[in-house]
Amino acid sequence: MKTDSLFMQGCVSVGLNVVSKKQLLQEMAEMAVSCGACAPSTAKARDVVAAVMERERLGSTGVGYGVAIPHARIEGLTCVRAVFARLESPIEYEAIDDRPVDLVVLLLAPIDAGAEHLKALAKVSRLLRREDMRAKLRSAPSVESLHVLLTETRSANAA
Repeated sequence: MKTDSLFMQGCVSVGLNVVSKKQLLQEMAEMAVSCGACAPSTAKARDVVAAVMERERLGSTGVGYGVAIPHARIEGLTCVRAVFARLESPIEYEAIDDRPVDLVVLLLAPIDAGAEHLKALAKVSRLLRREDMRAKLRSAPSVESLHVLLTETRSANAA
């Protein structure tokens, strides 16, 4: 799975200003609908928030190093899509390392996307696990430069 097929143009935000996890998930769900990652005819922002919050009840998707990868399966989607946000200020997210979060990828998958969902989650996780990538994402000056970073097809294992 390539990250260029996950992140559609317009599904990237820089300087998202939120103060809570709930507000973050609401804003990202609305962005998913408005950018086309999740068409309004298939799911509303409230449906996305509900599905992601249900997943969060199983355990926080704050994976450490200031990164969170909330994800959910959504009725009506036909492929896996992602929405990225770099927050204006880090927020408390109950991450596994207890650090606040400032880089967030919302991953949405069809209800029946078993392996495809897991491959996308692994790909995003590998990408954001890299310290150099996190630094580039934090310092990128624009939405366009963030989109380029997220959709580069270079190997996640490159030195």
